[in-house]
Amino acid sequence: MKAIEWLGGRVRFIDQTKLPGEETYIETADYRVIGEAIVSLRIRGAPLIGISAAYGLALGALGSRAVGPDDLRSDIRRISTELGRTRPTAVNLFRALRRIEDAAATPDSAGRIRAAVVAEAVAFHLEDEAMCRRIGENGARLVPDGAIILTHCNTGALATGGAGTAQSIITTAHRDGKSVRVYATETRPALQGARLTTWELMREGIDVTLITDGTAASVMNRLHIDLVVVGADRIAANGDTANKIGTYSLALAARHHGIPFYVAAPTTTIDPAVASGDLIPIEERSPGEVVEGFGKRIAPEGVRVYAPAFDVTPAALITAIITEGEVTYPPYNFVNVPSIQEQRNR
Repeated sequence: MKAIEWLGGRVRFIDQTKLPGEETYIETADYRVIGEAIVSLRIRGAPLIGISAAYGLALGALGSRAVGPDDLRSDIRRISTELGRTRPTAVNLFRALRRIEDAAATPDSAGRIRAAVVAEAVAFHLEDEAMCRRIGENGARLVPDGAIILTHCNTGALATGGAGTAQSIITTAHRDGKSVRVYATETRPALQGARLTTWELMREGIDVTLITDGTAASVMNRLHIDLVVVGADRIAANGDTANKIGTYSLALAARHHGIPFYVAAPTTTIDPAVASGDLIPIEERSPGEVVEGFGKRIAPEGVRVYAPAFDVTPAALITAIITEGEVTYPPYNFVNVPSIQEQRNR
């Protein structure tokens, strides 16, 4: 299964809102379809959002009627701005768009610009695939044989360009022959854990038990959990981490119960320009995701809703941050994380 593919002028991606009941793919040559898919969560997961935005901008360049290089670059900047409005928290989105804009900056003809941005988008995807593999390898070393792991949201192949981030650690440990069991939270409000994480882990043959978000602390208290591993949508320079809403509660509960709490993410998710989690923009979702479920309204008309998509876990609660490069322990200082160009040249 591939969450997204470049098909030479078209993009094919799986509609994640239809899973697990229906495995449906959408194929398009229109960057607007990509943008809508990101907003509607047909495409989701910070690394995959970045890849999709890169492909969307490449589609926009191919579909532009501009003849001259300057006009094409102007179109690319306009489309980049549109795509940048889709979801504000995932820094991968903005890194990807900058990468494609930079690739368009120097070619001396419209044809060469189009070729350059397509090549850059494909390269961005392949780099993420390689980073996922290395995250899995680095993190699997921290997983003891027989481990019982708790994870939140969805961090597998559906969220990335490869095998995943936090979930890559789980699947790599499994493929290395370690016996692992997983508790997966349902992940409110869109149920990515219930719909996607359990589906992926079961396909891998991994023993997974689904729990509600509110059950996690009780599981830590009454049952045995060896470690918690989650992904990230943006990591500040000091290690504060924005991830799916509910992550902060898990970190607090893990600290209380003496359970290691790991964050797994590629270095493209680290934003050294943001000093702390207080400065990370937090996306708010539609109230409909909370007041409606299974096609029915489940809350009274007129009730006020606060529906942040993410929360911020303070660095002090994070045992280690696992990237494709290394496992980093506190104190965290990501001010000198490699630049986008340096990451490309690794």
